[in-house]
Amino acid sequence: MRYDAAFANAKHIPGGEGYPSRWAAAAAAFRTAAGARAELGQRYGPAAAGWFDLFRPPDDPDASGPRGLLVFVHGGYWLAFGPRDFSHLAAGALARGWAVAMPAYTLAPAARIATMTQEVAAALVRAAALVDGPLVIAGHSAGGHLALRMASADVALPASLLARLRRIVAISPLSDLRPLRETSMQADLALTPEEARAESPALVARRAGTEVRVWVGAGERPVFLDQARRLGNAWACPVTVEPARHHFDVIEGLERESPLLRALLD
Repeated sequence: MRYDAAFANAKHIPGGEGYPSRWAAAAAAFRTAAGARAELGQRYGPAAAGWFDLFRPPDDPDASGPRGLLVFVHGGYWLAFGPRDFSHLAAGALARGWAVAMPAYTLAPAARIATMTQEVAAALVRAAALVDGPLVIAGHSAGGHLALRMASADVALPASLLARLRRIVAISPLSDLRPLRETSMQADLALTPEEARAESPALVARRAGTEVRVWVGAGERPVFLDQARRLGNAWACPVTVEPARHHFDVIEGLERESPLLRALLD
């Protein structure tokens, strides 16, 4: 298909095929180490994927609870992976005293992208009910798209939640879905022209008062740099291009103190 090569990441990253297995292993080890602080399989909806994992920071006898809540939405082109492939990315926020929720959502072809948007919104509401304080949202790749949809004016969220929402950081997001109709992924995504436009953050209005930042690696495929800048232009939000990072390692800043973590939490 016309745009298949443009959106292919693994074959353009040295050792790209090995990243998913390393992520899964690191995530499993992280959950084991977290022990009782990992509240796994919290339900937010009736679908099989209507759950999220919640990680709480280490107990501090001088604190009244977590400093806030980070909700991280995983990527995978809406077709692959799940939150338990990325549990280890909670480490940086937990070290700062924040709780972290990682929602699952129904993947294509079992669900349309519009359905995934509504599922993530429902997960956000439920997770926020379990943790007090400020709220931030991050997402990577397709998860970056879904995170941006939480800032879109057409996605309804409770006023009480929006009052807590500090910012959204979209990492290497997809912001204009129309080119995906000309990739082989379209066989499973089944995007109509109308849905591709309606679900494209760069083509819809941003909710007034919601702070948005975009973060992308300098070594990304050109189409991802374009997608990031297109959103930045459409929503007049800052775009940070991190040197020496590509699509798969740009998320590693969430594991530790880093410019990405500071952009998200500070």
